[in-house]
Amino acid sequence: MARHDFRSPRLFVEQPLTAGHAVTLDPAQAHYLADVLRLAPGDNVLVFNGRDGEWRAALTRASKKALALTPSERTREQGRAGDLHYLFAPLKRARLDYMVQKAVEMGVSRLVPVITRHTQAERINVERMRANAIEAAEQCGVLNLPEIAAPLPLAQALAALAPERLLVFCDEDAEDADPVAALRAAPARPLAVLIGPEGGFAEDERRELLASPHVVRLALGPRILRADTAAVAALALVQAVLGDWKA
Repeated sequence: MARHDFRSPRLFVEQPLTAGHAVTLDPAQAHYLADVLRLAPGDNVLVFNGRDGEWRAALTRASKKALALTPSERTREQGRAGDLHYLFAPLKRARLDYMVQKAVEMGVSRLVPVITRHTQAERINVERMRANAIEAAEQCGVLNLPEIAAPLPLAQALAALAPERLLVFCDEDAEDADPVAALRAAPARPLAVLIGPEGGFAEDERRELLASPHVVRLALGPRILRADTAAVAALALVQAVLGDWKA
């Protein structure tokens, strides 16, 4: 049996959520509920804001042209967010959308676009990344939205990591072919995962990564993976061995 209600429509809002206090919807949200889902005043929607838990709310009219949601009961408390940072060389549009959505589903708490020597994407739309993160959270019952950082050059992104954080970076040239064994040998620390560009890391970048205070160099099996596939594979491994999938 599912732990959450996945039958009711679910919507993210920015405003505070408390019982009886209506939240006015923006035109896009109102269009989605009224015109796409064909909901009418009185119908129920699940609503969350990443701070106040999840609430059951009734669709109401704020004015002749505006719709609102009025929360009535909290259906889930706001749980503690995980602590898994995901650093990645940005991809082009559709594949970046996919990767952001999967990272949210996998429990990432912070997304950091990292510019490397062989990064292919020339422009990174942070607002589009946030929209994809929200969409994934709405669809998958996620309560905590990840922080989305502005793009950073690799050296700056590494310098910004806390010294105690374990950096897991995926590298097809890693000598240890067993990723599970490599992770099991790592100390229990806050985690960061780094996926490089499809052209791989430059040699000076690889040396810089290996010089980080706490680092695990990880191979992802015998096949060459696209960066968006590698993201899902690496996050699944890390969550299963060191993260919140552990029993």
